Amino acid sequence: MGLLGFSSPLVVAVFCLVLNAASLVNGGKTSSFVRKVEKTIDMPLDADVFQVPPGYNAPQQVHITQGDLVGKAVIVSWVTVDEPGTNTVVYWSENSEQKEQAEGKVYTYKYYNYTSGYIHHCTIRHLEFNTKYYYVVGIGHTERQFWFVTPPEVGPDVPYSFGLIGDLGQSYDSNVTLTHYERNPRKGQTLLFVGDLSYADNYPCHDNNRWDTWGRFVERSAAYQPWIWTAGNHEIDFYPEIGETVPFKPYSHRYHVPYRASGSTAPFWHSIKRASAYIIVLSSYSAYGKYTPQYKWLEEELPKVNRSETPWLIVLMHAPWYNSYNYHYMEGETMRVMYEPWFVKYKVDVVFAGHVHAYERSERVSNIAYNVVNGLCSPVKDLSAPVYITIGDGGNLEGLVTNMTEPQPAYSAYREASFGHAIFEIKNRTHAYYGWNRNQDGYAVEADSMWFLNRFWSPIDDSTTADS
Repeated sequence: MGLLGFSSPLVVAVFCLVLNAASLVNGGKTSSFVRKVEKTIDMPLDADVFQVPPGYNAPQQVHITQGDLVGKAVIVSWVTVDEPGTNTVVYWSENSEQKEQAEGKVYTYKYYNYTSGYIHHCTIRHLEFNTKYYYVVGIGHTERQFWFVTPPEVGPDVPYSFGLIGDLGQSYDSNVTLTHYERNPRKGQTLLFVGDLSYADNYPCHDNNRWDTWGRFVERSAAYQPWIWTAGNHEIDFYPEIGETVPFKPYSHRYHVPYRASGSTAPFWHSIKRASAYIIVLSSYSAYGKYTPQYKWLEEELPKVNRSETPWLIVLMHAPWYNSYNYHYMEGETMRVMYEPWFVKYKVDVVFAGHVHAYERSERVSNIAYNVVNGLCSPVKDLSAPVYITIGDGGNLEGLVTNMTEPQPAYSAYREASFGHAIFEIKNRTHAYYGWNRNQDGYAVEADSMWFLNRFWSPIDDSTTADS
C-alpha cells in the first residue's frame, strides 16, 4: 500500500491537490461590523471648512508636497483670486532668525465656463533634514504663515510614519475621515494619497468650483505636512461633449509633483525617497503597456532601489489589483498582468490603492505563473509578493461599497465596508506596524492591524491568518 493507504501514485497526486485546494478555499475575515447605512452627502458651499480666508488676495488652498528625490525640497502651492500677487515664499528654520526666500511661477487654466484663480507653485530647495520650517505666502498683500517638518536623512533604520487616505471627496463623511486622521495619536508625518481628490466631475459640467472648495477643505492638513499625490479616475476630467479633451487638466495645473527628479517624463508616475522608504507612484489611467513611457520608466526604476539605503518599497496606484468587492471588480487586471512579476522579483513590501469605496487587506499572494496553456491562473501564497491594501474609503459622495464576492477569496485577509484611514509606521529596516481606523470608532481604535516584516531584510511569513 502506498502513502495513506493508497496504492496508485495518481490517486496520491490527486489527493494532495485536493488537500492543497482545500487549504485555499476559505479566505480571511469579513468584518462583522455593521455600519448604519446613510446617504453620503457633500457639505454645502457655505460650510466652515470651505471658508475663504479673509483679506485682500489672501492665499488659499495652500498645500505642500515633496519637491525632490530625497526630501530636501518642498513644493509650496497656493491660489490667489483677486490678482496674481507675488510668487515669493519667505521661509526660515525654527532655530534661525535668518529668513530666506524662493520664487515660484503662476499658472491659470480654463475649463468650460470656469476660469481658475492664480495657481502658484514654488519649490524651496536645500533644506536641512529633520528640521521644522516656517513659511509665509501672500507677500505684499494678505500674508499667511504655516510650517512643516522635513524628513530625517534617508537611511535604512530611520523610523517614519505615513498616513493613508483615498477617494476622499468633500462630504460630511470626508470631514470625519480627515478629522480622525488629524487626531490619530500615532500621528502620520506624511500623507500618501491614493487618488480621487475633489470629485468635481460628479457635478454638472465638472464644476471646477468644487476643486477650489476641496483645496480649502484639506488645507488644514496639506499646508503642514506633505501629501504625496496619486491620480485617480476622478482626476481625468475628460469631457469632449463640452469641449474638454485634455485629460487631467485641473489636477495637473493644481497639484505639482517632482517627477523629473526620478527621471519620469510625466507627472502621473514618479518616485521619491523619504526616510527609510522608497515610494513609487503609478498611474492606472495612463498608458502602461509594453513600450509605453510608464512601462519603460518602471522597468528602469525598480532595479535602482537600494534596499540597504531604503529597505521599504511601497507602491501607490489607484485601481486595485486584488479586490473582492463586486464594485470595480478586475478593473486593475491588465496592469497587474503587466507589472506583477516585477513586484515579486523586486520584493515590493506593500501596495496601496483606492477606487473601491471600502477597505480590504490581502495576504501575500501572486498570480504570475499563467502562460495561456498551463491553466495556472489562481493566486497562490508568495512570500516575495507584496500585501495589497485597498483604502478607497475616504468618504466621498458616491458612498460605500457593500456588495462583496462570496465566498471570501483565499487571498483576502480582511475586508470591511466602512469609511476610514490608515497609518503605516516604519520602525526599522525589518519591522513596520500598520493600523486601519474606521470612522465610527475612537481616534486611537484600530479595526485592522498587522506587523509587516520587510521582504528584503526579513522575508518570513507575516500573515495575520497564518495560524488560523
